Amino acid sequence: MSWGRERGRAGAPRAGGAESGRVLLLLMAAAARAGAAGRRRARRWRRSRSGSGPGGPEPRSPPAPDYEALPQGAAVSTHMLAGAVAGVMEHCVMYPIDCVKTRMQSLQPEPAARYRNVLEALWRIARTEGVWRPMRGLNITATGAGPAHALYFACYEKLKKTLSDVIHAGGNSHVANGAAGCVATLLHDAAMNPAEVVKQRMQMYNSPYQRVMDCVRAVWRNEGAGAFYRSYTTQLTMNIPFQAIHFMTYEFLQEQLNPHRQYNPGSHVVSGACAGAVAAAATTPLDVCKTLLNTQESLALSSNISGHITGMANAFRTVYQVGGVTAYFRGVQARVIFQMPSTAIAWSVYEFFKYILTKRQEERWAGK
Repeated sequence: MSWGRERGRAGAPRAGGAESGRVLLLLMAAAARAGAAGRRRARRWRRSRSGSGPGGPEPRSPPAPDYEALPQGAAVSTHMLAGAVAGVMEHCVMYPIDCVKTRMQSLQPEPAARYRNVLEALWRIARTEGVWRPMRGLNITATGAGPAHALYFACYEKLKKTLSDVIHAGGNSHVANGAAGCVATLLHDAAMNPAEVVKQRMQMYNSPYQRVMDCVRAVWRNEGAGAFYRSYTTQLTMNIPFQAIHFMTYEFLQEQLNPHRQYNPGSHVVSGACAGAVAAAATTPLDVCKTLLNTQESLALSSNISGHITGMANAFRTVYQVGGVTAYFRGVQARVIFQMPSTAIAWSVYEFFKYILTKRQEERWAGK
């Protein structure tokens, strides 16, 4: 049944959109305040650097170490360790919301799996299926997120610096940030895609799988090894624009809120949340198609569709055939609510660990 024919749910997208909009406005206001504070700090910093004062020029103190650029000789493992911790934290903390998002993107949900909003979905799932039901599949997600994000952040940092030096020597290039994010996504999705397939099948309503290995064996036996990468091209088609928008928005906001790139947790949280919200809303139609390819909903397959659904073009046609235009935006509220704190957590944890690891390495060098 399409959304247009569900009177009980007709107001949900508008209510969810308004709720998400209010949250985004609050974040933008916080970003403006943080930006003003950052500019004031920058002016004070410039005045202190100029040496002007009643007592004459003051001796300049040595500049604070730039944790954004790791010290010479620092191992790539620093970025990989920080990225792995950030990825596991991001996925684990927000996993119940991700479960709701997957269900809300279902093209033809059963009556018991139709939800008006995220909070109602969490309440009903916990009440009817058990408190721990929204956490099913968390172990495989954490297993995939660690190495995927380690590769992701290490590749991003290396390429960002290399491309920025080529495009805009000595400065920051938004094109370099976007390109580095796109290339890093290739490695991230290659490591994460099998975990995504298993996770989403376990998240669906009435999923027959209780354990991860049960799902892995069933998919391998019934659909072959290729099923674990059936949605890979669609995942890339979604994640490449998502990450390009995400990284460019994040780096742009960092320039406004934290121009000297010092360790500033508030700016990392606000920039990450805003970047995640914008990128998530823009790429929701592609995420709906990815969910269809990963889950291969039996109800969709029974709607005069034979065989497995493969490829993004086929998924787009199927989504439109089953649910119309509105089906492309199913779960947009849950996706935005999931991505805003997820990206905020990922960036704040990543920047924190990068700062700590860099600081410790510099202290070791200073002690030599």
